[in-house]
Amino acid sequence: MPNPTPSAPFDVSALINDPYGTYARLREAGPVHRFTGPDGRPAWLVTRYEDVRRALADPRMSLDKANASRDNYTGFSLPPALDRNILNMDPPDHTRIRRLVVKAFTPGRVDKLREPVRKVADELLDAVEAEGRTDLLASYAGPLPITVICDLLGVPQDQRPDFRAWTDAMIAPDPARTHLMKEAIGSLMRFFTGLIASKRAAPGDDLLSDLIAVRDGDGGQGADRLSEDELSSLAFLILFAGYENTVHLIANAVLGLLDHPALMESLRANPAGLAAAVEEFMRWDGPSPLAIRRFPLENVEIGGVTVPAGETVLLSIAAANRDPHHFPEPDRLDLNRDRSGHLALGHGIHYCLGAPLARMETETALAALLERFPGLALDVAREELAWRPSVRARGLISLPVRW
Repeated sequence: MPNPTPSAPFDVSALINDPYGTYARLREAGPVHRFTGPDGRPAWLVTRYEDVRRALADPRMSLDKANASRDNYTGFSLPPALDRNILNMDPPDHTRIRRLVVKAFTPGRVDKLREPVRKVADELLDAVEAEGRTDLLASYAGPLPITVICDLLGVPQDQRPDFRAWTDAMIAPDPARTHLMKEAIGSLMRFFTGLIASKRAAPGDDLLSDLIAVRDGDGGQGADRLSEDELSSLAFLILFAGYENTVHLIANAVLGLLDHPALMESLRANPAGLAAAVEEFMRWDGPSPLAIRRFPLENVEIGGVTVPAGETVLLSIAAANRDPHHFPEPDRLDLNRDRSGHLALGHGIHYCLGAPLARMETETALAALLERFPGLALDVAREELAWRPSVRARGLISLPVRW
């Protein structure tokens, strides 16, 4: 079958300036589009729900960059000490490493963290309540998940640097200051190298100490093991993904409620509905517009389009979650809709490892905020809000509010 050219050529910047309108036009024009990414390299963009869902679980769609053709987009350029994580792996390595950490994120274990997370949320709100206004991203949506994930990994209080600055430099690099991304990656690598060394010297009751014990112990014949690069890369992924996505899930959800006051009052009166509401927030305006890139191991047909082996495939979670063939009136924020099957957390063997934690943190953060600040409102005109200049992440630069 011949490979068509894009049905509707588009400027990739439109995915930042008008993501949902652009995805809607692309979804209507065709299932798969060939385009040039922000790094100048070619990729295929998949936009329709059924195609995205099927491709997410297709074992022929590799995450291993070793299967990428030359000069194709491959994502972040990370050193091996940060790159040997499960977002760059296929089975059996993916299965081996995921098995080592999945127990830390079971719904039962995460539920035990609910009370400590609420305590952190209340303390953050205590710190700003008297001021009557704040940048909610900087003072609440950001610090809450970084506190939780640092506690889980066992990062000491005095060793918690500005992860937001590092992740911003990676997710939304400044074209005029490209050196900042390299500096951020170097800082992250030095941080995790030092953290692992300190945990080796003085293990604690935390996830990272447990992983180091797996790495350093004899484990017995046939036991799952970690290389040194896999250990540091796994720690990086847990912190990076556990922080970055949850920050913007919380902030996007708050903005959604500020834009829909009746829904906000409904949840304030009935906080038991928050768990279901979080699912709709993830579907409607989630923090990850694109799944991690895939590389077909063979020529693969997607939506009637043949994508050659080794080329980069970007699966649009944002477009799929607003596909009207699966979600009626998809652009409407509807807390009562059936949003089962949304793809905000992935699908298949690469389904988000930290999904239970992200759900619980967001639900807890919203519950505390709605309870404490009944007069919550935007502190700037709606059109003044700015989004990060990134196709990889959907997140605000700031969220000024008052109460």
